[in-house]
Amino acid sequence: MSESATGDQGGTTGGPGRAAPGPGDGTRAVRAGLPEAVKYEPTLPGPVFAAHFHLPGDPTGPYTYGRDENPTWTLLERAIGELEAPGRDDAETLVFASGMAATSAVLFSQLRAGDVCVLPSDGYQALPLVRAQLETYGIEVRTAPTGGDAQLDALDGAKLLWIETPSNPGLDVCDIRRLSEAAHARGALVAVDNTLATPLGQRPLELGADFAVASGTKQLTGHGDILLGYVVGRDPGAMAAVRRWRKIVGAIPGPMEAWLAHRSIATLQMRVDRQCATALTVAEALRARPEVSDLRYPGLPEDPSHKIAAQQMRRFGCVVSFTLPSRARADRFLEALRLVDDATSFGGVRSTAERRGRWGGDAVPEGFVRLSVGAEDPDDLVADLLRALDASTG
Repeated sequence: MSESATGDQGGTTGGPGRAAPGPGDGTRAVRAGLPEAVKYEPTLPGPVFAAHFHLPGDPTGPYTYGRDENPTWTLLERAIGELEAPGRDDAETLVFASGMAATSAVLFSQLRAGDVCVLPSDGYQALPLVRAQLETYGIEVRTAPTGGDAQLDALDGAKLLWIETPSNPGLDVCDIRRLSEAAHARGALVAVDNTLATPLGQRPLELGADFAVASGTKQLTGHGDILLGYVVGRDPGAMAAVRRWRKIVGAIPGPMEAWLAHRSIATLQMRVDRQCATALTVAEALRARPEVSDLRYPGLPEDPSHKIAAQQMRRFGCVVSFTLPSRARADRFLEALRLVDDATSFGGVRSTAERRGRWGGDAVPEGFVRLSVGAEDPDDLVADLLRALDASTG
């Protein structure tokens, strides 16, 4: 594994994708967003359930109405900002009801009829729905694959470039810094979907992006029990538009979900390090199986994305993808697993896997499997996967 992707993430290294000066990732995650200590008060205050607040006179305070602001959101937004953009005073964070709510807020707040948007052709399966909606508003949408920085060829005249790296589910990686510089030279904004990497894997704003967007449903919270999204941006005008969009559509998280998310972030570094290390072990084990083809994991030295991933990522993620010879073989494999749930989504402490083609929205073979590596003992997980491969033969 590349030195830049090891779990030892002290806070004194610099350069592309490296930690900013300050605490290490574990310390940062445990302390992220906590308020100043007050005697007899909890270290992390409980969720604030309020549709309205006492508001005599002019509305000059920070909290007026539950659709606009909430103290529980404030602490969570501070926590996420400290992870995505440590040490930056120019970054603002907004939380949303889901990752798609966050994605929609950026796209629909920044684009107007006649604008051009560039999306990845191999990104999250809901992006075609987004494309169709953008086009009904008179916005031109161009697409290109993530790998090989192919989106560069579609940038002329664009208003916004949407990057997803690593891509879901194919795990291709593109050069965020290179694409951001090229987009900015053409006057385009850049948003990076950071869901699969998490802020401990890469920090898009440090690599030149204008927005870091993610589904907090996945590894950020890590327990498969919360729907959440967020946007971190460094341009006040652009973020004001995102905030206005959130207010208009009401795509806000509940205070309980926000509190649970903040609580879960405290274990982020421990979970991510365990899951990423096990994912590499799993990928190495699967590499030796003859029925496995098109194995992808950016942490493998021979992976097509490894070189650029090692330059901009500090951890390579918990998702491994591969293809089995047929749909039937993949279905038998998934049914034979004992420690891996057949479920969608990824990033949870319990391993999940699915035959991705069952949804119909991804351009993948029928036998394509997306495996999300959890926090089980590596030896147990590898044994279960290999046993299921053996049991699915025939």
